[in-house]
Amino acid sequence: MFKLAHEGYPFIFGFLFIAVIAAIFAKPWVVVIPLGLTIFMIFFFRDPERKIPEGEGLFVSPADGEIILVKDVYEKAYLKTDTKEISIFMSPFNVHVNRAPCDGVVKVVKYTHGSFRAAYRDEASIKNENIVIVLEGNHDRVLVRQVAGFIARRAVCRAKVGDSLRRGERYGIIKFSSRLDVYLPKDAIIKVKLGDKVKAGETIIAVVSR
Repeated sequence: MFKLAHEGYPFIFGFLFIAVIAAIFAKPWVVVIPLGLTIFMIFFFRDPERKIPEGEGLFVSPADGEIILVKDVYEKAYLKTDTKEISIFMSPFNVHVNRAPCDGVVKVVKYTHGSFRAAYRDEASIKNENIVIVLEGNHDRVLVRQVAGFIARRAVCRAKVGDSLRRGERYGIIKFSSRLDVYLPKDAIIKVKLGDKVKAGETIIAVVSR
């Protein structure tokens, strides 16, 4: 069954309505533009099912896209500890539904207003509009940051403080090209490298063994 993220319905039906109006009142070639945008919105807001890997100590990618950063970093704002940071860039052609990287209880949901710089730039994580969630589970706390990009002007987080998320569970979406940062425990063994293509909820990005 073809599934769509419900955040896409206003865009899909909006452009479809314009296409119908154009078909009634305008020349036939005018319909091509809103109809083409309707088809693109259906493509963009697709929300396919994913096969979530099973096993202890696994972290899956929270987003579709390309790995653009892997580094050790001290996360000073929320976790206040040494972490492994992985950043994923989503192009307009990727699925933009975000999924939880691991099991955990949502301890923080924080929206921060900001600018809309190109999402692939390192400074975008801090200076762009973003939403942070912190998950607390069996393997310490994990931070996930949805970052709005130059085109993407809206990140949506469906999770609330106190919610329990399962590994691979949908929790939000970023509209159009954007970025997602995830901060994992410092002893996590990273399983991806720069340039790798990953799928949300499916690609294992790191493991821990304790």
